[in-house]
Amino acid sequence: MRLLGRVLAACAVIALAWCATLPAKAADRPTPQEMLRDWYYLMNELVRHTATYSPPVASRSFGYLGVTAFEAAVGGSDRLVSLAGQLPGLDAVPARDVAAVYDETIVINAAMSDAIVYYFGNTGPTGLRAIKAAQTKWRGRAISGVSEDVVVRSETFGKAMASSIHEWSLTDGGAVIDNMGFPEDWDLPKGEGKWVPTSPIRQQQLPLLPEWGNNRTFAVPSGATCKLPGNPPFSFEPDTQFYREANEVYETVKNATPEQATIARFWSDDPMLSMTPPGHWVSIALQVAERANLSLEDNVDLLARMGVAMSDAFVGCWREKYAYNLIRPITYIKKAIDPKWEPILNTPPFPEYPSGHSTVSGAMDAVLTGFFGDDYAFEDKTGSPDGRKPRNYKSFHEAAEEAGISRLYGGIHFRSAIVDGLAQGRCIGEYTNALKTRK
Repeated sequence: MRLLGRVLAACAVIALAWCATLPAKAADRPTPQEMLRDWYYLMNELVRHTATYSPPVASRSFGYLGVTAFEAAVGGSDRLVSLAGQLPGLDAVPARDVAAVYDETIVINAAMSDAIVYYFGNTGPTGLRAIKAAQTKWRGRAISGVSEDVVVRSETFGKAMASSIHEWSLTDGGAVIDNMGFPEDWDLPKGEGKWVPTSPIRQQQLPLLPEWGNNRTFAVPSGATCKLPGNPPFSFEPDTQFYREANEVYETVKNATPEQATIARFWSDDPMLSMTPPGHWVSIALQVAERANLSLEDNVDLLARMGVAMSDAFVGCWREKYAYNLIRPITYIKKAIDPKWEPILNTPPFPEYPSGHSTVSGAMDAVLTGFFGDDYAFEDKTGSPDGRKPRNYKSFHEAAEEAGISRLYGGIHFRSAIVDGLAQGRCIGEYTNALKTRK
């Protein structure tokens, strides 16, 4: 009941937040980058409001949303290069009439207005009302003062692009999520050191999305690329690396400093209570892009790269999770060290190695550092609406490292899963960095 109350309270806050983001008048016409940012903020709220949006599912949506926005903008730019032909299965996209006039704000609004329905059409009634309200009010702002022929042409193109990318998305293996991602039937590996359920919830007695690692990737040639060294050999013996890593988690949580507890909760990003790890990193990008006053070309390039990398990161991570099927700290510690021990954070319902937070954070480090450079300082206000104080970082690398270690502080990952996950993510991110997006 306490969890249900928190979810309902969060939904009420979200509904108010959505209302606050919707413009009260249509007179102030936005730039295309402002329009894009508004849609992304709404989509981030929908992530936390949609039951099926676990981190892998959220990352997939951000991947296709990013490509949609990017391709919608390509035809209006003399600097951008289409991703068609670079991403598997994306052979061609709708083209503009080179002799005709288009309005970039209207193109972006039309593309995102349809794309949000494609990827969040299964959200709840409150979310659907928010989408409809945004579509109506933001279209009014977008078309204000623009001739009817340009409006029709621009909207037709934006909608065609959203539809084309959506059709492509349906073939990747992740388009349909049954039972919130939990299989009705699944043969759990047996034996010492293997994952066992850690939640009393009946639905979570089988692991989340065990087939996700077989999905088609965007930039990585194969979901098996960027493989890991593997977790330390499992053992209950105190003189082994596995026991020492488990004991480190135990002692860290038992003696957690206020700062460590704060870090654990700042990056917790729980599904249905937050925008999840992918949404957290999108939030960081939106904050940085707004502060830097990025152009439309830079915005769509950044968001496309981030979406591609985070989606590939979760496919690669999930492939490895179900290859190793490793036990979680809470199970091991209660059996081998202290049966009364409890972690700071709730343990998610899937195998331990590698850490998903670490993998996606490593990928975001690679992409954001590649885009903005080393030692790019920024402030992260993502948790402010939920009462968390902003945190400051000297670089994206520092933020990624903190996101990774937060899972040890929270008691839900061993150090090897964090270190190897960060390395895997950075490897995956470099494939995204290699995409050609500029002439």
